[in-house]
Amino acid sequence: MAALSRADTTILGRWWWTVDRWTLAAIIGLIGVGYIMMLAASPAVAERISRGAEHARDLFIVKQVVFLTVAAAIVLAVSLLSPRGVRRVAVAGCVIAILMTAATMVVGTEIKGARRWIALPGMSLQPSEFLKPFFAVTAAWLIAEGRRLRGFPGVILTLGVFGVIALLLKLQPDYGMLGVVLGALFFQLFISGLPLAVVGLFGALIVAGGTAAFLLVDHVHRRVMDFLDITRPGNYQVKLALEAFGSGGLLGRGPGEGRVKDVIPDVHADFVFAVVGEEFGMLVCMAVIATFAFIVLRGFKRVREEQDPFVLLATAGLAAGFGLQALVNLATTVHLMPTKGMTLPFISYGGSSAVAVAVGMGMLLALTRRRHPGETT
Repeated sequence: MAALSRADTTILGRWWWTVDRWTLAAIIGLIGVGYIMMLAASPAVAERISRGAEHARDLFIVKQVVFLTVAAAIVLAVSLLSPRGVRRVAVAGCVIAILMTAATMVVGTEIKGARRWIALPGMSLQPSEFLKPFFAVTAAWLIAEGRRLRGFPGVILTLGVFGVIALLLKLQPDYGMLGVVLGALFFQLFISGLPLAVVGLFGALIVAGGTAAFLLVDHVHRRVMDFLDITRPGNYQVKLALEAFGSGGLLGRGPGEGRVKDVIPDVHADFVFAVVGEEFGMLVCMAVIATFAFIVLRGFKRVREEQDPFVLLATAGLAAGFGLQALVNLATTVHLMPTKGMTLPFISYGGSSAVAVAVGMGMLLALTRRRHPGETT
């Protein structure tokens, strides 16, 4: 790739010299960590799930290899799009994701009291995962159109679409996903230039909604109370995760030498970072956290002087959503916030999560590519 000439006018040549290669390298690095952690954590989980059936165990591992390979391909393919292409894909994808999320209420598979998945041959699809990147870009388009066209109710339409999404996520229920979508939207509204009084009112509504959920929703109340009292039975996995970090120390016990993957049921998904801490130590954990932070901050930096409101708001929403998802997973693993069942992007097991995050990062790369004036339409 580095041998491509700057005079190369092919699609690939133009892409290579305009894409943010530092962010691309960081994303590919996280996918690489995902491969390593799949090899570290998945065999023990696959053994428990398959109950000794070798074929089922191997299929469990192979599926994640395929998911991560597809995710890498999607990042590269989507990053080739123009901003107009990103907008079209996102709006269509948002409509489809909303419809499919609504369909989970009728034909969805219930797991651990939540109805979030649609059963497909060989896998389960979680449509709500795709709401995060697609709605972030759709909201950016609506808000930007409201600023460009006098009388166009961009913010009102955005809040209306969010209301539909919030209702669907509440019915599933999936409050962690709702929090990430809401956080990204709040950030977009803030940087779009809304008056501080409106932003403050919006923030007050978030606090009021959270308080109401704590008081009225048993599931949320139990999670918060578990968080406040580490000795409660609901903190079984969290306590084991904290012990794993202590066992790993600075340099870790070594690849394959961890024990937490044998005892935490959700170690391949919600608590995969505990495996990183136990087997590879605090230094590698800090490197992983720094990579997530780099992608988010780099995305903000690339559009610092962006003149197109759509590109600015879409990039901000995608970067904020990505960072919030990682933050929620990491914080719950080390008991800094109540458990949410949120995957760690590219590292946790899960096809829907890997593909959805890949779409979001591909759009982020597409929007932050260097272009000449007039190319951002």
